[in-house]
Amino acid sequence: MSKKKTFSDLIKNAQVPVLVDFYADWCGPCKTLSPIVQEVSSALHGRVKVIKVNVDKNQNASMKFGIRGVPTLILFRKGNILWRQSGVMSKRELQQTVERYLN
Repeated sequence: MSKKKTFSDLIKNAQVPVLVDFYADWCGPCKTLSPIVQEVSSALHGRVKVIKVNVDKNQNASMKFGIRGVPTLILFRKGNILWRQSGVMSKRELQQTVERYLN
């Protein structure tokens, strides 16, 4: 039986950068951004890992990273924040931004 990984484990121990999508079920812009994040994840073919964090169900993670509005995206490498932004962005903008940090 394996131990359940914590959020901290997921962002620190991943082999690739981790894009965290902080969202809420009631958030309209989050629903707009969600398929964009999935498309970018697919387009990058495993070069980035995506984790979705519901701010209402994971208040500790939300507080730790100072999430004040949703959607908020944070890109981590080995637990360190490389980039963060709140609000909706286009697939092209998001993909170009993430790709800058993959090299």
